[in-house]
Amino acid sequence: MSDQKLLTQEGSDRLKAELETLKAKRSGITEKISLARDLGDLSENAEYHEARDQQGFNEGRILEIETLLRDAKVVEKVSSSLVGIGSRIKVKSIDREMEYTIVGATEADPTQGKISCESPLGVSFLGKKLNEEVEVEIPNGRIKYTIISIA
Repeated sequence: MSDQKLLTQEGSDRLKAELETLKAKRSGITEKISLARDLGDLSENAEYHEARDQQGFNEGRILEIETLLRDAKVVEKVSSSLVGIGSRIKVKSIDREMEYTIVGATEADPTQGKISCESPLGVSFLGKKLNEEVEVEIPNGRIKYTIISIA
């Protein structure tokens, strides 16, 4: 897979909303720093150091999101007959059914069922069709899945 980061439209929209929230926090953080600075000696001023740390984190995250949005490619879901980035799929293994959404690596959150298109599981599902069997290598061996729905 190339080095270019991939995002779903949903992921891009979520990052844009987070960016706006972080930018809106700037003035509040600046005000906290100013108020803390007025308290006196900066070397022992916990409020000042906390506000500066908060500012650093906020600015770092803004830069990270702006870079990601600038450099990433937003991938549109092309087909509901093939699994691709942005597809929501339901799969069945021997003992259970699971639902996954195939997303770019930066959006992955297995606890929410969002698996990276670069992960072994994601790579195995990409390009597959409804009712197709997929075999995935896992640490304990191999597991078979059948794709039972694609949305």
